[in-house]
Amino acid sequence: MPHRAFTHKVESRTATVAVLGLGYVGLPLAVAFAEAGLPTIGLDIDEEKVDQLRRGVSYLRDVPAAALAAHVQAGRLVPATDEAVLAAADAAVICVPTPFTKAKAPDLTAVIGAAEMVARHLHRDQLIVLQSTTYPGTTEEVVRPILERTGLQVGREFCLAFSPERIDPGNPRYSITNTPKVVGGCTPACTEAAAALFGALIRPDQIHRVSGPKAAEMCKLLENTFRSVNIALVNELLALCDRMGIDLWEVIEAAATKPFGFMPFYPGPGVGGHCIPVDPVYLAWKAREYDFHTKFIELAAETNASMPAYTVRKVTEALNRVGKPVQGAKILLLGVAFKRDIDDPRNSPALEIVKLLAAQGAELTYHDPYIPKVVLADPRVLPGASIATLESVPLTAARLAAQDCVLMTVAHRGFDVPWIVRHSQLLVDAQNATQAVREGRERIVKL
Repeated sequence: MPHRAFTHKVESRTATVAVLGLGYVGLPLAVAFAEAGLPTIGLDIDEEKVDQLRRGVSYLRDVPAAALAAHVQAGRLVPATDEAVLAAADAAVICVPTPFTKAKAPDLTAVIGAAEMVARHLHRDQLIVLQSTTYPGTTEEVVRPILERTGLQVGREFCLAFSPERIDPGNPRYSITNTPKVVGGCTPACTEAAAALFGALIRPDQIHRVSGPKAAEMCKLLENTFRSVNIALVNELLALCDRMGIDLWEVIEAAATKPFGFMPFYPGPGVGGHCIPVDPVYLAWKAREYDFHTKFIELAAETNASMPAYTVRKVTEALNRVGKPVQGAKILLLGVAFKRDIDDPRNSPALEIVKLLAAQGAELTYHDPYIPKVVLADPRVLPGASIATLESVPLTAARLAAQDCVLMTVAHRGFDVPWIVRHSQLLVDAQNATQAVREGRERIVKL
């Protein structure tokens, strides 16, 4: 059986692991394999990224440059752009993007491309793991046929499994090495091979085996749909409590004192990142194949997607109260990452807010210590779109005072919130960051 030879190599730390895609998921995983003593290849089509890695330069805040450089210099981690390196790999882990199209259908272009790349170098006793978040069935219906066109068969000559990524950028408590791992192989042997691979990173009792790839794929969608639905609930209650004159943040704090049956979720200007805005879309799309409509899930996604527009309305109302129109107003956004203390702006609601305010004629700037520049349109996603680039501006008392409105979109821990309030004429707080501020509360408008 192919998994026995592979497992022996992992246990003896002679198995070479190739990670395809060196983004927010792939690069931390590649470094983790190198730290575990497995020879690791990091493969990416972006030559600029690979060049930085070869020089020991990390482009992710969650990957310390010192650790990266040590592994690269010692040859434990080899960054590469040439797919030929896959021929030497005993395991290939696919960590490529899985966005959706303008029609809200899954875009598996990168997954298919990665699978075809692996197939060109597939060999016996190899393990292939798909980690990119996707709909149930992708591993067996999309990836498996591409690999088996080589003439090799899953479960006999090589192993194939799905294992969802559970990385939480910016989380100092949970990392790859202490977060339980779910694995589901196309055959029991495939499951065991995947368990052996990830057992090099975490304790064996932290690996949870499921019946197959579909269960593992659905696990990931359940985790993030659960979050999407609960965030939508509090976002909807935010609008209701606003009309009723109730502070929802106070209500959530009170409800959270219950030691059972309640889990706190918090409202905000919208949801971002690659998971929560995307995963429910993948699930709803796949459900239609079975003539099933996920009304509850889709409504939650719509509610969350409406929050940037809701935030803009609150800014408009706040400006109106002081006799200023949005058109021509100077507005400074604090934070454009999709959540605090990270350097990832993917699908950030702050960027949608920028577009909505710009469409109304506002003069916009932003400050984010982790994101020096943002591009507001991607021609690969929106062909023919006009490209607008904004750069983070220094945060000074004079700049704050010159703004008609400051909008706190992301509450980075490094922000001196009392100081920001003190120097702002008007501050719209979308994150309840000003809860403890006492001086200048008359200038604060909460979302």
